[in-house]
Amino acid sequence: MIPLFDPKSEVEDLLDELDDVIRRVVRSGRYILGPEVSAFEQEAAAYLGSKHAIGVNSGTDALVIALRALGIGSGDEVITTPYSFVATAEAIRAVGAEIVFVDIDPETFNLNVEQIESHITSRTRAVLPVHLFGHAAEMDAILQLAEAHGLKVLEDVAQAFGGTYKESQLGTLGDAGAFSFFPSKNLGAFGDGGLIATDDDDIADMARVLRGHGAKNRYLSELIGYNSRLDELQASILRLKLRRVDLNNEKRRNVADWYREQLGGLTAIQPPGEKAYAKHVYQCYTLRVSVGQRAAVQASLADAGVATAIYYQTPIHLMPPYRQPALTLVEAERAAGEVLSLPMGPHVTVEDVQHIAKTVSVSYR
Repeated sequence: MIPLFDPKSEVEDLLDELDDVIRRVVRSGRYILGPEVSAFEQEAAAYLGSKHAIGVNSGTDALVIALRALGIGSGDEVITTPYSFVATAEAIRAVGAEIVFVDIDPETFNLNVEQIESHITSRTRAVLPVHLFGHAAEMDAILQLAEAHGLKVLEDVAQAFGGTYKESQLGTLGDAGAFSFFPSKNLGAFGDGGLIATDDDDIADMARVLRGHGAKNRYLSELIGYNSRLDELQASILRLKLRRVDLNNEKRRNVADWYREQLGGLTAIQPPGEKAYAKHVYQCYTLRVSVGQRAAVQASLADAGVATAIYYQTPIHLMPPYRQPALTLVEAERAAGEVLSLPMGPHVTVEDVQHIAKTVSVSYR
């Protein structure tokens, strides 16, 4: 079986070091917001080139807390994509704001920047682009629109740690960036975890207050906050894995190159695009399969021992809590009917890719 993701393979060479760091934390007696979290925050900030990095307990909380820290709340509108994991929209609703969905670019699956401005109203306060599957959104256009209209920009970098836009690390171009360390991510923990990156002192201070029950001083809450603290064990693991994130991202890019080479002759397959401004880090390898053929391809791969997934079969604007009856987003809905994600990660070998490509090719005969 070739798994879609295989977090275990990534840590095989780290087992001795992992044993050491986990023992160190367990023996320390400090398990919440201790020296490991502080060290990881400093190391993550240095890696990203960001002034501040604030650890929280999930990527979803990173989005929620960052929106709150940006001052987004009831009555505000936030422009975002309908084609992402639901947490992107969930976070906007969680702070009381309204979601304004804009359709996607068919090549990158990210926000179509040419459609953003027509959706800006007097209530618009922020744009929330998602760097989907590891590919950067077109940030120059987004930042120019934000500046022209006085909007905040929060980057959802859950799927793109280590990705870049014109040499800048994703998550550092807008007012803040929100990261996830879910185990399948490019930088994955052994459980949930998240991070907020920002150069703004006020945003960082507010994020730290909100993650700890709204208290600047212990046992004196000044705001309604959250219990959202990255724990010491996860921070110690992330510190270790951060040292190899660039190497593993390069391995992912190599796998993408193999796929492109092996699948290039199949007219029914459209591989993921990569714009010149982006360094794609392939959290997923998501391609398009011609209409009506995806089920057959997926079934053939399953029979051949290859795991696949559909990210995402239902765009957010068609889900019951977020449905807007009059809204039709053609490209997001078309993508939902065509996409298929193949195994991706440092564990995938060239032989795996050859087997997958051969299976896909035979499925058309």
